[in-house]
Formats: sequence, C-alpha cells, structure tokens
Amino acid sequence: MSEHAESEIVLVNFSGTDRPGITASLMGILAGYDVRVLDIGQAMIQDTLALGILIKLPDAARSAPVLKDLLFEAHKLDLRVRFTPVSGEEYERWVVGEPRQRYVLTLLGRRVTALQIARIAGVVTAHGLNIEDIVRLSGRSALHDDDRGSRACLELTLRGEPADADAMKAEFLSISEEMDVDISFQEDNFYRRNRRLVVFDMDSTLIREEVIDELAWEAGAGEAVSRVTAAAMRGEIDFSESLRQRVALLEGLEESVLERVAERLTLTEGAERLLKTLRTLGYRTAVISGGFDYFGRRLQRRLRLDYVHANRLEIVDGRLTGRVLGEIVDGERKAALLREIAAEEGIELAQVIAVGDGANDLPMLRVAGLGIAFHAKPLVQKSARQAISTIGLDGVLYLMGMKDAENPH
Repeated sequence: MSEHAESEIVLVNFSGTDRPGITASLMGILAGYDVRVLDIGQAMIQDTLALGILIKLPDAARSAPVLKDLLFEAHKLDLRVRFTPVSGEEYERWVVGEPRQRYVLTLLGRRVTALQIARIAGVVTAHGLNIEDIVRLSGRSALHDDDRGSRACLELTLRGEPADADAMKAEFLSISEEMDVDISFQEDNFYRRNRRLVVFDMDSTLIREEVIDELAWEAGAGEAVSRVTAAAMRGEIDFSESLRQRVALLEGLEESVLERVAERLTLTEGAERLLKTLRTLGYRTAVISGGFDYFGRRLQRRLRLDYVHANRLEIVDGRLTGRVLGEIVDGERKAALLREIAAEEGIELAQVIAVGDGANDLPMLRVAGLGIAFHAKPLVQKSARQAISTIGLDGVLYLMGMKDAENPH
C-alpha cells in the first residue's frame, strides 16, 4: 500500500456481485476519513456491479489506513478492488478536458448485435469521438424474442467533435441500410432534455394508411391515385398539384364513404403508447397533415391531440365535388403551421419534435429542433437529421432519452 500513500488522489474500482448496502458500506468508510469524492460512476449488467470512485484524501499520510479499510471491506463484500494513483497534473488535464462538446448516439432496432456496435464504434473512433458512457434504454430482452414486436435500444454518450459530420452521417446511414438498425446522432444540450411540443404527419405516420388512396379505391380510381400519391411522397411531383389531381378523381363520391373509410383506419405500431406517454408528461401534441381534416378530427378525439391542421374536402348535397377548400397544407404550409403553434404555446422551436414520412414533411422536420423521418422514403431519410425505420412510433421516446423502465405505459 505504500506506493499509494504518496498520492492524494486515487481511483478506486470495485467489481463483483451486487447486493443491497454496498455503496453505503464503502461510503461509510470514506466518510470516517473525511474523504472528498471527486467523481463516482456505477453500472449494472444482470447482477454484476462495476463501481468506480475517484477520491481526494485530506492528508497523504493517512491514505494507507483508508485503502486498507476499503480493501478489507471489499473482501467482506466479496468484491474485487483496484487502486490507481492519479497525479495532480493528470487530474487537472482531465478537468480541463471535460467541457468538450458532448453528443448522444442512439442505436435502435428489433435487436442489437455485437457487429452493429463494433461497426458504429469504429466510425465514432475514426471521426475523433470518444465513447464516455453506454446505457440500455429498452427493457430487458427475452432470450427467444419475436422480432416483429421486440425492440432494443442503446444510448451512447460521446465526447469530442466529429472530424467530418456529413461523412460520419453518410457512414451511419450505410450501416443502417446494411444492418437493419437505426442510428441517431444528436448534440446533447439543454433543449434535448426539455422538448415540449410534438407534431405529427398523419397518413403513414400516426396511421398506417394513406387516406386518399383508401377513398380512391372506393371511387374506383385506386390505381391512378396510388401512382400519384407515391410519386408525390417521393418528391417527384409538386404536392399541391398532385393533391388537386387526386381529389379531382374523387368527384361524386358519397359523403357517407368517409365514415366507412374512417372506421377501418389503423394506428401505426407504438402510436397509442407514444401519445399516452406524451400526454402523461404534459407535452402538447399536434397533427399537421396534407390529408383531410375529417379524419384528423376523428384521430384527435381518439388520441386527445391538442391541434389538428389538414385539408378540407368540399362537399355539396352529400357528395364530394373533387375540390379542396381553402389553402392547401403543403410542405411550406406545414412548416408555417408548426411555427404558429409553437408561438401560440410560447415554445422555442428547439423544443419541438416533428415526425413525418413524406417529402412534403421535410420543411417542418428541418424547422423543428428534432426532426424525425418515420419509415420514410429514401429521399426523406437522407435529407432528415434523424430517422426511425426499424421499430414503431414509440421509438421517438428513445430519441428523447426515455427508458422503458421509466415509462408507465
């Protein structure tokens, strides 16, 4: 122990089987010697504990009894212990280095594998970032889980500045496509932990279907409308013009058909859980859709949404006229409406999350502090800052940093 007696600063690492009272016992010993705790960290995997404590001793001459008592207590608790002396110069370098920029990388999918982590860690290291912490946000995985309903998520805290952020994002996107995993990279700042408004697209985001396609099949124009819808969502046709073309094909459709279509619409996987959680936490929620307000209002009642903005179909004598009333909710209008809602609620744009799947959602995804492309077309995935393509809509909670264990729903 004499080699440690000369050092006032010591890093003490404990590892072994966890049990109640370990931290209290070890801290009780340190308290008896008036030891200052400079840093402390603990991690648990199954029942295995890893605990590190960086301590400053009040008097170097007293270090030997402190460390002896810690060693004896560790033996009683069946823990392995390692003491590492830290010089004052090393500690000062560590303190000065701490303010470096911090980022959060979220890895999510149906399952997480060692190969995925290895590839991602390699990219992180190559771009000059250091992994500081790894936390599992998802619940514990069953040994024989069902890929269709399972989800797994790890959150990595990173320090440093990426050498080339665009190149790094391109590499992450390549890994995502190759390995069926989503990778989110965000700056870890005040706003990330203080979002207050979540805005959703409706069709193919909150609900599985594209409503205009469903109406078109009822009108006997299904194939023609589906082709135009797909092209519009890929960004190949101006959205407003494509909407006029498609709605014109609905002329003469009976108003009663709207009810029939509404009854068969289905929520996206995870949508109900996500909205219940947001409501419990006091978030404001909105739908801003290039679809139709008739269906948006139905969804508002079901999910208790605060705002709905969508296009309004003109109906005369119980039939659709093939026209849309008022200003069309296209991409630019979506972004403007998001700004209006945030201003009305007194919420910074940095505190807004926007989620959508189509090219017409990109303007609002770019305006929001956190813009998420959800099961989106390739153009949208590449253009959006974040994407979820492997799991349900409640994956948004992971990008907010929420653990399954913390979620009452």
